Amino acid sequence: MSVFGSIVSAIFGSKHGAGVTATSAGMAAGATAAKPISKADVEAILAKLDDEQDEDLDWKTSIVDLMKLLKLDSSLGARKQLAQELGYTGALDGSAAMNVWLQKQVMTKLAESGGKVPDSLKA
Repeated sequence: MSVFGSIVSAIFGSKHGAGVTATSAGMAAGATAAKPISKADVEAILAKLDDEQDEDLDWKTSIVDLMKLLKLDSSLGARKQLAQELGYTGALDGSAAMNVWLQKQVMTKLAESGGKVPDSLKA
């Protein structure tokens, strides 16, 4: 499963994330529109997960914290893979620019896939 597919699965459940790839989520140039994942409120789901744990995570602005919240690998290698899936064209060096771009793109792609995401969390 792609890293983005793992994110979708962690938020919406495994039945939604299993078939999601960069192409099926409409991330590659010229890809067809994605089939909606869910009309679920992404922010509410993530806020509930955040409330259920002890660690203080800034998942609204940090891709690392978002991945930690979802119990996914947040290493540089995983973020590089995610950046490639989402079409990042900058240096894959884990810079602040890359991480901010990833956070906004993940939220944007979740919204494009049918999730309800506030504009403040999207690119």
